[in-house]
Amino acid sequence: MAKIAKEKKHTTKKATEKSKAVKVSKAPKPAKAVKAAPKRNAAVAAPSVEKKEVIEQFQVKQGDTGSPEVQIALLTKRIEKLVGHLKSNPADNHSRRGLLGIVSKRRRLLNYLEKKDEARFKTIGQKLGLGK
Repeated sequence: MAKIAKEKKHTTKKATEKSKAVKVSKAPKPAKAVKAAPKRNAAVAAPSVEKKEVIEQFQVKQGDTGSPEVQIALLTKRIEKLVGHLKSNPADNHSRRGLLGIVSKRRRLLNYLEKKDEARFKTIGQKLGLGK
C-alpha cells in the first residue's frame, strides 16, 4: 500500500512538471502599442468673443478672469443660453441637471461675495439684473 501511494505522488509531480514546462515554453504575446498621452498644457483654447466681452465688462482690474464678479457674469451668460435651449427642448433632462448645477454654483459665489463685500454684491446684482 505504501508503494502505491509513493507512485501516485511521483506521477502527480511529473504531471505538474509537464504542465509547467508547457506553460513556460509558450512564446510571449507581442506588446500592444501604447499611444502617447496628450500634453495637458500644450494649447489652451482661446475664449470666444462673447466670453471676452463679458470678462472685459465685469473685470475688477486689467487681466482679471477669476474674480467673483467675472465668474458670476460668465455663469449668468451660460444660464441664459441653457434656459433658451430648454425652452426649445423641454425633455432634455441632462441639460436641466447641468443648469441646476450652474445655478447653484452662481448662488454660492453670490453668497461669498455678499459676505465679503456687500457693495460689490449689490453692484453685480444690479448690472446682471439679479434679485435677492
